[in-house]
Amino acid sequence: MGKFSRKNKQCIFFLLALYITVINSYSQESNESNMVMITPGTPFDTIIKKAAHVKPTPRQVTWQELEFTSFVHFGLNTFYDREWGEKNYEALRFNPSALNAGQWVRTAKMAGAKLLIIVAKHHDGFCLWPSKHTSFSLKNSPWKNGAGDVVGEVAEACRKQGIKFGVYLSPWDIHSPVYGTEEYNQYFKNQLRELLTNYGEISEVWFDGACGEGPNGRKQVYDWDGYFTLIRELAPNAVIAVMGPDVRWVGTETGYGRETEWSVVPASAAMMDDIAYGSQQSETDGIFIPSDDLYKPDIGSRDKIRDAKGLIWYPSEVDVSLRPGWFYHKKEDSLVKSPKKLVDIYNASVGLNSVLLLNFSPDKRGLINRNDIQNVRGMRKILDKTFKNNLAKNASLRVDVVNIAYNAEHITDNDPLTYWTPGIEKTTATIEISLSKSKTFNRCVLQENFRNGQRVESFVLDVFQNGKWEKLTGGTTIGYKRILVFDDTNTQKVRLRILSSRDYPEISTFGLYKAP
Repeated sequence: MGKFSRKNKQCIFFLLALYITVINSYSQESNESNMVMITPGTPFDTIIKKAAHVKPTPRQVTWQELEFTSFVHFGLNTFYDREWGEKNYEALRFNPSALNAGQWVRTAKMAGAKLLIIVAKHHDGFCLWPSKHTSFSLKNSPWKNGAGDVVGEVAEACRKQGIKFGVYLSPWDIHSPVYGTEEYNQYFKNQLRELLTNYGEISEVWFDGACGEGPNGRKQVYDWDGYFTLIRELAPNAVIAVMGPDVRWVGTETGYGRETEWSVVPASAAMMDDIAYGSQQSETDGIFIPSDDLYKPDIGSRDKIRDAKGLIWYPSEVDVSLRPGWFYHKKEDSLVKSPKKLVDIYNASVGLNSVLLLNFSPDKRGLINRNDIQNVRGMRKILDKTFKNNLAKNASLRVDVVNIAYNAEHITDNDPLTYWTPGIEKTTATIEISLSKSKTFNRCVLQENFRNGQRVESFVLDVFQNGKWEKLTGGTTIGYKRILVFDDTNTQKVRLRILSSRDYPEISTFGLYKAP
């Protein structure tokens, strides 16, 4: 992908005018916001409690619950056997012999992805749809005599197979002669409009931070405000990632998230100033400048939010390619990530309060290689077998604080909308789970009722063995989902202890599983 690597990485830290939705139609209806301002002099205890009650927008909730999404990188780089575009690329080179968008979608769906994002235009500027605004598109390729539309075929395949559809459109364009001028911003918005109006519902629009030179040697000042406004107008339910207001990049392309992953992070002073102004005028998007703070191991702990001007729900997406590169290269056919590696990545992304974005790379034929298919099928078999049966289902539960309004059995009822909480002013909790008999397990799944915020700061999982409680494992954040991985353990009694929370915890899911 290369979006934040090498010479372009520094562009992330200087891109101005990224916008975040403050109050949208959803928050009007629910009287809730995905951000909160912190006034000077606010006691620290109050800041912590405010952080506990920052909540995701409905579009962020829908996105988070997808858990697993997919990328498809296919274009002129595929035919030139490159990762990065060149200025001398020609549309005539694009001519797949057996392109099958249905195969792409089937493969992603088989792997478990619930959304597919097509790279409609990469940095080389070549458009995988017949754009009216440039000659550098499929209409001047030999494929289907210039009458083909890859974006259209993928969108249709997604609809037929029942998964969501998204688009990636590179802001950087090394081909456009107007890149580096104000005219380019209008050109880019024209292309966005084509993608957002001609292909049905768009569930995610994906931008990266690449900001290199165009053919005239200039760099572009992107009109993020205009881009985001257009998306909100034409695709109001779409999340905007990762140089956008709804979803942030985790900071690496390894597939591994943070051990401590907070969805609530500090907002910059510039953003909060804009919100303060806009709230007195009309609904607005707040400006903020991304910094390297968002890519550090700790971005949302108490120390990080102590001096925050504001707090915002800004969840993490973890992207990784099935191969070493993002585009297909024959030399990498033997280097496809193994099923075991992919399962490990799943546990360390979805299982660390993030959404996994796994990339597929069709070859010059326009087909995903059989090695790739075989390995994701192997991954899926392992995951399906692992999480098929919750060994804690129908277990007897005992809590240290009985709350008659919230039944403890909610945590094992397989319903994410139900939960247990010890109640107001309780920031610690203990839940004992007694199984029907001794069982062997090596995975534990925890979930908070994240719709109401993220609160748990530390927890421990104990097992009762040899007549006493012993610590098995533990962690810091839970958030949407936490998957704990440990060695085979046999016991009849398990205990979850919430040691610290920002406010009363709300636990929606507890599960014990046995991975093969």
